[in-house]
Amino acid sequence: MLDPFDPDSFIVRAEVHILGIEPMISRTLELPIILNLAQLHELLQAAFGWTDSHLHQFNIGGLIYGAPEYDEDGLSDSRTFEATEVRMIDLHFPYDPEENPLTILYVYDFGDNWRHLLRLERVAREENAKYPRCIAGKRSGPPEDVGGTSGYADFLEAWLDPDHEEHNAMRRWVGRKFHPETCNLDDINKAIAKAMRASKGGYRFRREARN
Repeated sequence: MLDPFDPDSFIVRAEVHILGIEPMISRTLELPIILNLAQLHELLQAAFGWTDSHLHQFNIGGLIYGAPEYDEDGLSDSRTFEATEVRMIDLHFPYDPEENPLTILYVYDFGDNWRHLLRLERVAREENAKYPRCIAGKRSGPPEDVGGTSGYADFLEAWLDPDHEEHNAMRRWVGRKFHPETCNLDDINKAIAKAMRASKGGYRFRREARN
């Protein structure tokens, strides 16, 4: 029987979607409560099919978390706190189900400005289940460097219309595997597992830089 006072009895369920796109592109993720924000970044990259080619940040209650070394020149208006030092268990989750859930804003690629809203709640761990995992999702993540929400809309218009002058170019650019309505949970969970192994508790790019 789960102990309500034991943190190991719980996980965090995250309902995540990209803001500004309809129909919605979303993922429902279940996370170990000891997962830190750097690992969450790696997991989100895998879940939405991003390639970690751009900068990112988490905004939690107005405080910014990420990789501080990317703002060593102090160009940002806000200080960036170290993402590996904050875990899911460190966050405050409402105990009353009637309260609004905890929300986090995750921004990836400051040029395209992909803004992901995470709605987090603490739920009971399932016995014998392996975490993290994706249990639901809608639609494929947009291609990298497509130009943000407006650029993605223009891309889809060309991709879907065989008579569009950019149709063939867009199809070649994005590749045959892409389809905007595809969301394969098995592939997503394989990508998540690979990302978690590669990150080894932190940011993958830091490990790769040391090698």
